[in-house]
Amino acid sequence: MILTGKAKIAGIFGWPIAHSRSPRLHGFWLERHGIDGVYVPLAVVPEKFAAAFRALPALGFRGINVTVPHKEAALAACDEVDAQARRIGAVNTVVVDPSGRLIGSNTDAFGFIENLRRSARWDAGSGPAVLLGAGGAARAIAVALIDAGAPEVRIANRTRSRAQSLAAALGAKAVAVDWDARAAALADAALLVNSTTLGMQGHGPLDLDLARLPAGAVVTDIVYTPLQTKLLRDAAARGNPTVDGLGMLLYQAQPGFEQWFGVRPEVDEALRRFVLDDLG
Repeated sequence: MILTGKAKIAGIFGWPIAHSRSPRLHGFWLERHGIDGVYVPLAVVPEKFAAAFRALPALGFRGINVTVPHKEAALAACDEVDAQARRIGAVNTVVVDPSGRLIGSNTDAFGFIENLRRSARWDAGSGPAVLLGAGGAARAIAVALIDAGAPEVRIANRTRSRAQSLAAALGAKAVAVDWDARAAALADAALLVNSTTLGMQGHGPLDLDLARLPAGAVVTDIVYTPLQTKLLRDAAARGNPTVDGLGMLLYQAQPGFEQWFGVRPEVDEALRRFVLDDLG
């Protein structure tokens, strides 16, 4: 990697931050393209977020990514935020413009849709989507699906009130579904998305009967530890196309890298293998 006093600087704010794979994947692209630049992990306690955030222009940063627990704070602190990020209610990518203004966006929605389209040739208009979960990731995914043209997004969450709140915020195309009715909601679905932590290493299993899911429906899980969750294995065993969660992580990084470093990077098998090697 080339690194001089003129290096382009970007990074990621989080608390904690040691778990983040973003420095590894951005470092891969910087090395591949021979860019005089660096992407650094920055552990920022919530109480110091505002001061650290406003210091970015003075420190010469081109921008940052923002991860938990700072995404909502970044939305409030930016000088300008795009419309989709406002609908999602969170910012994960920030660009420092030439005048020092902090411009926020949310690339999780892009990363989710791009992963589906590249991995499964998915068509948003092909039918309803069933979304499990109602947290921050679910909100970004639901907005992405509606913006892409999904006719209906059925949101099932273990706490129904959270599903109802999210559906109400998103409009007529989003509907809340009882957690106990999640299997029945699959009957005519074209897409099933798990955005919960169920099935992730260290968490409980996702219990879901796929019998009513159409054979052509795409099944995706945003979990990537393990890469092949039980949901994906069960779906593949019955012939459904499946999409793992790693691609969402990789594709959401593309827009920020391009804006900070001036190169549109590729998501390919070499990058996947490099990031997977770090997952153990």
